[in-house]
Amino acid sequence: MKKISLLVLFLSLLGCKQEYTTQNKILEDVTFLADDKLEGRQTGTEGEKAAAAYLVQRFQELDLEPKGTDGYIQMFNFKPKTNPHEDVKFTEVSSDSTIVGRNVLGFIDNKSDQTIVIGAHYDHLGYGGEDSLFRGDEKAIHNGADDNASGVALMLNLASKLRATNVNNNYLFIAFSGEEMGLLGSNYFVKNATIDVAKMNYMINMDMVGKMNADSTLAVYGVGTSPRFKQALTANNQFFKLVENESGIGPSDHTSFYLGDVPVLHFFTGQHEDYHKPGDDASKLNYEGMNMISDYIFDIITDLDSNGKLSFRKTKNESEETPRFKVGLGVVPDYLFDGKGMRIDGVSDDKPAQKAGLQKGDVVVKLGDSTVVDMMSYMRALSVFEKGNKSKVLVLRDGKEVIFDISF
Repeated sequence: MKKISLLVLFLSLLGCKQEYTTQNKILEDVTFLADDKLEGRQTGTEGEKAAAAYLVQRFQELDLEPKGTDGYIQMFNFKPKTNPHEDVKFTEVSSDSTIVGRNVLGFIDNKSDQTIVIGAHYDHLGYGGEDSLFRGDEKAIHNGADDNASGVALMLNLASKLRATNVNNNYLFIAFSGEEMGLLGSNYFVKNATIDVAKMNYMINMDMVGKMNADSTLAVYGVGTSPRFKQALTANNQFFKLVENESGIGPSDHTSFYLGDVPVLHFFTGQHEDYHKPGDDASKLNYEGMNMISDYIFDIITDLDSNGKLSFRKTKNESEETPRFKVGLGVVPDYLFDGKGMRIDGVSDDKPAQKAGLQKGDVVVKLGDSTVVDMMSYMRALSVFEKGNKSKVLVLRDGKEVIFDISF
């Protein structure tokens, strides 16, 4: 009888151990990563190291297996660019002239032949640097709550949800460093992957997913990189106004995987006035929207779980068609705008647009002699001007046409 009782107790404990409860620490994760103590998480700094240590701890809490080259960490050394026209060079040798970055990798092994990669970059700009849009004279920490503590928090949330569900794939979760310096961490990983790239099913990237607006607009890039994506995006969408982009090429880490022939989806809620500025703080994020996006991505993964390995399809590389231009208006475009023209989402201080009187919300419909119907036509129109040129710009403001004089 005693033996039977012990056996029952053992089986009960075993059953308890197998139970798994998902957790939601999105607010907690963003708050930690976007705290001033991490000083902007610039690659190679003590703040980046502290962020990486926190992510290791979170992966351990989620019971993810280490999948780096040193536990959960994959280090990469590189020499920073000495001019903007050269490429960053990776090196195996660390010296005074090199910077050390750290990718953080955790794995769920479901004994599948294929693996879904879910990633987000955790580095940011530190105290600003050349990529900052801040025009103040004082030194200021760029906390990067939306860019990209938001994406990392959703990645961790998805790891919690996927810990005991959708077992037809393995899952590799990667927090990339070096994104702000040129997609360095993801580029290095794909070239030095700790799993077989050929067995990657698809890659999901989240970069700036913390500021969903009132009409619930969500941009999804890479929808053309596999034939199954559009159907899954549509079938599982109940709330979002989707802005879809076919191309697998874009200014975030999914690009590195697309170039490795892996289907990709990149989620993005749009730029805003705090982008690359000190004001990108945790208190300004839309946490309800972030939870909705996490649920949506989870539903897409669930929908695709029994589809086997998705086929990869190359897409038209829109970046190759992007015209080069020598001047700028000094505005932040609204990348989620799907009307005719180019809507302005922010105006930089002391730039041509501000000096001319353009404002946030204005929709540029004509620049010089060129009609502007979308972002590409805006860039083509801008490409004909040089420094010192003057022209006129026609905008829609509150539904009325207004003409301004622009000096480049």
